[in-house]
Amino acid sequence: MNTRSSRPLSLNNLRAFEAVARRLSFSEAADELFVTQSAISRQIKGLEDELGAALFVRGTRHVEMTQSGQMLLRSVESGLQKIDASVRQIRQVRSRKRVSVTTFASFGSLWLLPRIEAFQRLNPDIDLRVSAGDMIADLDDPELDLALRYCSAAQATPGAVRLFGEVLTPVVSRSLAEQIRRGEAPPLSTPADLVQHTLAEEDDTKSSTEYLSWRRWLTLNGQPALQPKRWLYLNFTYQQVQAALAGHGVALARVALVFEALQRGELVEPFGLAGRIDSPYMYWLVSAPASRARPEVKQFCDWVLDHAALTREAIGDTGPT
Repeated sequence: MNTRSSRPLSLNNLRAFEAVARRLSFSEAADELFVTQSAISRQIKGLEDELGAALFVRGTRHVEMTQSGQMLLRSVESGLQKIDASVRQIRQVRSRKRVSVTTFASFGSLWLLPRIEAFQRLNPDIDLRVSAGDMIADLDDPELDLALRYCSAAQATPGAVRLFGEVLTPVVSRSLAEQIRRGEAPPLSTPADLVQHTLAEEDDTKSSTEYLSWRRWLTLNGQPALQPKRWLYLNFTYQQVQAALAGHGVALARVALVFEALQRGELVEPFGLAGRIDSPYMYWLVSAPASRARPEVKQFCDWVLDHAALTREAIGDTGPT
């Protein structure tokens, strides 16, 4: 058996390799790692000897990766990131308590962030880290404790807790509603009146988009062929809400995310409760198995569930929890 092909590689050598590969410079990698350039050169040479393959082509004024180097970098980058994340997690457990949450941008902006101050007031010793984006994050990542997600029941992760369902409704700003009432803007008392208004539409290719679309709402309300005065295409739900608040048109809003703005009168439902439609998509809480036993994670989950119960009550959601 070839012992060189089976023995583990030096972590220091791998860190040196990753730094050189990222910067394509031995001297800059040395500065980053606080070692000499000759030390970096020895570590790279040692790694190449262990692998039996060249990782870099060294020129007079530049460094290039070989095919073998590119192959190794793909694994080393993710591996070192996970190691560093685990180390940070271990250190954090021994210092300040922290809960890391991942969610999608609109839910973070419209539902979670407006409520976070209340959690921090009740739990001043717990730090929160909120990561919002469109990509579904892997809860195997030791940096993450839980996820707040949006999907159908069939797509939900095993063990996910349903927070509330989806209800959609047309909304306009208070100022636009006042202009309509005074006759200063086109009427908006029936679905057919939307022909004279701008409709803010979600511009996305996700499977859920068809349920969030104006075309579905118009079809369900007897206007399948209606064309509005103009379309305003936006990437995110919170952008559509912002457009409606600014008086730029009519948005098809997710009631669970805007019910407080409706209660304050900042947004108005021109068709009232009759304009609401359901969707098969729902909002879920998913805990990382490795984090569930930590008291601060349980505290945050309990707090989310308490606020989800208030949202269910506000939108009339009687579905299972």
